[in-house]
Amino acid sequence: MGYLRIGDVDLYSEVAGEGDPVLLLHGGFCSLESMRAQSDALVPDHRVFAFERPGHGRSADIDGEYGYARGVADTLTYLDAVDLESAHIVGYSDGAIIGLLLALDHPARVRSLTAISANLDPSAFTDSAAPVLEALGEEQKPDVERMHYERLSPDGPEHADVVLAKLLRLWTSEPHIDPDELARIAAPVLVMSGDRDTIPPGHSLLIAASIPGAQLCIVPGTTHHLVAERPELVGALIRTFVKQAADQPRERRSSQTK
Repeated sequence: MGYLRIGDVDLYSEVAGEGDPVLLLHGGFCSLESMRAQSDALVPDHRVFAFERPGHGRSADIDGEYGYARGVADTLTYLDAVDLESAHIVGYSDGAIIGLLLALDHPARVRSLTAISANLDPSAFTDSAAPVLEALGEEQKPDVERMHYERLSPDGPEHADVVLAKLLRLWTSEPHIDPDELARIAAPVLVMSGDRDTIPPGHSLLIAASIPGAQLCIVPGTTHHLVAERPELVGALIRTFVKQAADQPRERRSSQTK
């Protein structure tokens, strides 16, 4: 645990376990705490890497707006900083979008991708901001992510509204990923979302159907908070998929020698 200099900022990082490397990419207005259960599920068999993007968790905010291009750049710099040529990527929400962009534009860095509650463009929500706010917990129970922010952020609890305003501008303007482009992704991919997710199941189906060989999992009885609502199930699904993806090259080599 500690901080790494990534580009022009110091970002909080954690590394645990041994084995094939997995990189966790958290969601918007989330910290690593949001994926703690999934990390715990992977650590027995994998070396799990994770970091918090600017303005999230223990990482201080930056001046200016957020963008997925910066998220990709920071992720690539992080992989270099921890001396990883490639890793299994597990991304949630904003982290899943970054994962899709990595698999598209930097395929050599992605061994497999688990994309949880990703969207290809802002229209996956609606024209209203209400689903976005709902995804943050504004209309549900006490906002756990805000409580984590207030406890962890070096910028202080009052800065949460600044971060949320920048995220809302991001979510209503990006990303813009052409579904046809997803056919270029060669890595094994698992697309996952909740059946009551802010991202409609049909949009998750579009993502999975656009990626050759991708698997689709709609987790029953869950919303955009599925990683917290069904942590054991989501963790087990990810662990099984990553093991399957890690074994694929060996299976192909074995079949070629028969």
